[in-house]
Amino acid sequence: MQWVPIGSEPLPPPLPPTRVDFTGNRSEFRKLVIKGAMLELVTFGFYRFWLVTDIRRHLWTHTAVDGDAAEYTGRAKELLVGFLFALAILVPIYLAYFLIGIEFERWQGFASTPLFISFYAFGQFAIFRARRYRLTRTVWRGVRFWMDGSGWAYSFRAMAWGLLVFLTLGLALPWREAALERYKMQHTHYGDLAGDFEGDGWTFFKRGWWLWLLSPIAIVIFPLAPFFYAEFKAREWRWWLDGIRIGGVSLSSQLPHDAFYGLYWKVIGWWTLLSAVFGAYMVGGMLLVVTLSGVPAEEMFGGDNATKSIPMVVMMVIGYFAAALAINIVMRVYLQRDLWAKVLETVEVHNIAATADVRGSGQLAGALGEGFADGLDVAGF
Repeated sequence: MQWVPIGSEPLPPPLPPTRVDFTGNRSEFRKLVIKGAMLELVTFGFYRFWLVTDIRRHLWTHTAVDGDAAEYTGRAKELLVGFLFALAILVPIYLAYFLIGIEFERWQGFASTPLFISFYAFGQFAIFRARRYRLTRTVWRGVRFWMDGSGWAYSFRAMAWGLLVFLTLGLALPWREAALERYKMQHTHYGDLAGDFEGDGWTFFKRGWWLWLLSPIAIVIFPLAPFFYAEFKAREWRWWLDGIRIGGVSLSSQLPHDAFYGLYWKVIGWWTLLSAVFGAYMVGGMLLVVTLSGVPAEEMFGGDNATKSIPMVVMMVIGYFAAALAINIVMRVYLQRDLWAKVLETVEVHNIAATADVRGSGQLAGALGEGFADGLDVAGF
């Protein structure tokens, strides 16, 4: 027998990284969003709060880490109330700008600047608070994620960094993303474990500086733009995942740079096809109305025959909403479900054992931020 001093025992080897599994069925998700789009059409868009909740619940509950799936506890009524409350704040701002434009036409150009600044500030506030809401409705192994921090403090930082990005023609974007994500993650918690973000702007810049240099070419030559944007988003996702920390837990990703090429081009293909169908529908509807009414097209669409063109206007509105909802279906399938699955299949979680003794903490957040996000069209999933 050999005597071994106390405390000199070899440390056990670290556990291998844990994979993230996504088991959601694509056809099931497609049926969910098609049904939701139909209900959005008959409810004039109000069903979207229930659809968004169902989408998140589908994605969360089919995402498992170390064998345990996440849970989304948000409710559609919370989103609806938050949206209505946000409208009570945003509508007077829209109305004030409209009245200024009517009564003082010479002030309208001046008024548009503070209106844009105020909406940008509200939009950044909404992004922070919406993320806070989603986190407090996310539960894993019975413990809730949560956030503290100030939405207005985040908005001020975003505006200051946004001005710097504008003055540098986009060159400061990587440092802006790193600073804002660090603020969000440092106010993110899983139970009593605090979050952090170790990604830095220089690393992000090195991964995509050439995209910044070549972006003017992509703007001029449109077929290149989807490739450039897909390349940028893939590199951003990988950089973001590599920087996330929750207590002693870290993430890493091997997402390839061309992971999103197919997704974005499929969306563009569907958008082109649906636009062509909408155009054919409009031409066919016009010919049908003209044939049934017996009124020449020039007379029907003349300025003094508004009542005769009402059927065409109704058909146009119906066709527009149908096309918009169809495009939403495509985007939700490819850019939410498929993108979610493609990203998660490359993610590894390191030191998952650090979550073994976590204790619950934090409080639920209200849905006001989601309401602003809906009203300003900056919502995420």
